[in-house]
Amino acid sequence: MELLKLVRKIIPIAKDAGAAILAIYHADQIMVKQKADQSPLTLADQRANEIICQALVALPEEFPIISEENKSIPYETRKDFEYHWLVDPLDGTKEFIKKNGEFTVNIALIHQQQVILGVVYTPCSDELYWAVKGEGAFLLKDGQEKQLATNNFKMKDADLNIVCSRSHLNESTSNFIAQFTNPNLVATGSSLKFLIIADGKAHIYPRLAPTMEWDTGAAQIILEEAGGSVIDQVTQQPLRYNKENLLNPHFIAFAKRSPQN
Repeated sequence: MELLKLVRKIIPIAKDAGAAILAIYHADQIMVKQKADQSPLTLADQRANEIICQALVALPEEFPIISEENKSIPYETRKDFEYHWLVDPLDGTKEFIKKNGEFTVNIALIHQQQVILGVVYTPCSDELYWAVKGEGAFLLKDGQEKQLATNNFKMKDADLNIVCSRSHLNESTSNFIAQFTNPNLVATGSSLKFLIIADGKAHIYPRLAPTMEWDTGAAQIILEEAGGSVIDQVTQQPLRYNKENLLNPHFIAFAKRSPQN
């Protein structure tokens, strides 16, 4: 499979979904429903999901789709997936409702539990991030494309930029941050937290609270291909996908870590 050609097909799909989201975002009223888990759902989530799923199904590359907004696929069926799309059509619905611009469109391709392609689009800033395994990570903005690279750092460094969520800063996260010397907290929403690190503007993102696989897949490979990592707190290995339970373990996202000595 030629992933570099495939990612060029995914980029306009993410942008089309983003355009649909912005049309609703700029409307006078955003209608909000509650899903079964009490998380918010808007027309923008639904419309973006329709656009993405219809476009992915129309591709010559025929892979199943796991999306936040689709009916769940039983593990007995999906455990045999060799490849599948992993989609969050609107990551940061709470930020969308607050109208602070910190939301993204996320599309990833998973192969045997690993992310091999990722596209993240930020509609409000018109920034498109993409990565393919082994090919680097890139930012497309204003018709220009630049390769992304994280900063190098040591865990004992002072003044590190630590990314935290606007909506999910809990006691465990505060305790993790307390181990650092004079850290600078960078608050933002959605998968933007990974992208800030990939673009060299921050060093660490501790996520010691629940997330789902579709929240992290596309952004994980962008950070990894920029030189960083996304590490399961229990196994100390990169996050894996298409697990029986699609809930992620707690994890830490890092820029490139240098040896301590």
